[in-house]
Amino acid sequence: MDVPVRRLWVAVLAGYLAFGATLQALPSYVPEKFGGGALASGTAVGIAFLATACARPFAGWLADAGWSRPIVLSGGVLAAVGGFGQLVAPNLAVLLAARLVMGAGEAALFSGALPWVLAGTRVSQRGRLAGWFGLSMWGGLAVGPVLASLVGDRRVWWVVVGLAVLSAILVSTTRSDPRRAEPLVRIRRVRDLVPAGVPLPGATIGLAAYCYGTVAALLVLRLRADGIAVDHVALTVFAAAFLVVRLAGSPLVDRYGGRTVALSTVSLEIIALVGLAVARGPVSAVVFIVLAGCGMALVYPACVSMTLDRVRGLRPGVSMGVMTSFWDLGVMAAGPLGGFVAEQAGFAAAFFVAAGFAMACVVVCGVFLRPRRAVSRR
Repeated sequence: MDVPVRRLWVAVLAGYLAFGATLQALPSYVPEKFGGGALASGTAVGIAFLATACARPFAGWLADAGWSRPIVLSGGVLAAVGGFGQLVAPNLAVLLAARLVMGAGEAALFSGALPWVLAGTRVSQRGRLAGWFGLSMWGGLAVGPVLASLVGDRRVWWVVVGLAVLSAILVSTTRSDPRRAEPLVRIRRVRDLVPAGVPLPGATIGLAAYCYGTVAALLVLRLRADGIAVDHVALTVFAAAFLVVRLAGSPLVDRYGGRTVALSTVSLEIIALVGLAVARGPVSAVVFIVLAGCGMALVYPACVSMTLDRVRGLRPGVSMGVMTSFWDLGVMAAGPLGGFVAEQAGFAAAFFVAAGFAMACVVVCGVFLRPRRAVSRR
C-alpha cells in the first residue's frame, strides 16, 4: 500500500511546531498582555488539550471510515485559525477560545494521519512506526518552544499561523487515502467510541501526561522565580533529551514490550520531577531537565504498543485517538491544577505533586496492566 508517510510526517510536524511554539510564548504573553499569574498562564497552556482530548476519538473514528485526508486537512486549517485568534485576541476569554480551536485542529491533524499510516504497517512493527511517526507530533511540541525563542515574542504568532497554513497546504496536495475503510460504526454507547482494552493504557499515559504538562506549563516560571538562569534554554534541553531518546529507543518497545518500557521510563521521571522540585543551581537543574526529557520520551510508543496488543489492531484510529485523549486530559489538568498549587504552595510543591502522579502511573502500569492480550468487542 502506497501511503505518503513522509509528506504526512512533515505536515503533522509543521502543525505541532506551531502548537509547540505557543507553549513557550504563552507563559510570558498572557501576563504581559492580559495580566494574571501562574494560574492564568497554566490555564491558557492546558485548555487547548481539553479540545484535543474531546476531538481525537471522533477524528480517529472518521479516519477509520476512510476520511483521513479531509480530517487531517481540517486540522491544519483549524490550527491556523486558532493561531491567528491568539495573535489578535483582545482579552483572555478570546485567547482561551482560540486555544480551544487550535487544540481541536491539532487533534484532527495527528489522529487523522496516524491510522492512515498504521494501515500499511505489519502489526509487529507498529510500535516502532508509531514511535517514529509520533516524532512528528512530539518533535513539534519539543522543538516548537526552541523556535519561539529564536524568532522572538513579536514575530512568534505570525510564525505559528504560517506553520499551520503550511501544514494545510501539504495535506491539500496529498493524494487521498486509497485503503479499504472499515464501515462507519454508529455511536450508540460509550463502548462504540472507547474500544475495550484502551482505558488501562490510557490511564497510564494520562497520569504520565500530567508530568509533561507540569514541565510545559511551569518549568520556565519555576526557574525564573528562583533565579536559576537556565530558563531560556530549559525547554530546549528537555526537547533535545526527549528527541534523542525517542529516536534511539523506539525499537526497545517492540523488543521488550510496552509495559516494561513504560515502567522503566516513568520511574526515571519520578526522580527527575523530585530533582526539579529541589534543584537550586543551574547544573543540577539541567541534569534533572535532561532526565525529565528521557523519562517522557518512550511513554507514547509504549502505550501505543500496549493498546494495539489489547485491541489486536481493530479500529486503530479510534483506539489511538481515545488513548491519546488520555494524554491530552493529563496535560490539560496539569496546567490549571499545577498553576493553582504553585500559587498556593510554591513551585516545588507543584513538581512534587507531578511526581505523585508519576508514582500512580507506575502503580497502574505495574499492577493492573498485566502482559496479556485482550480482544476488543469491535
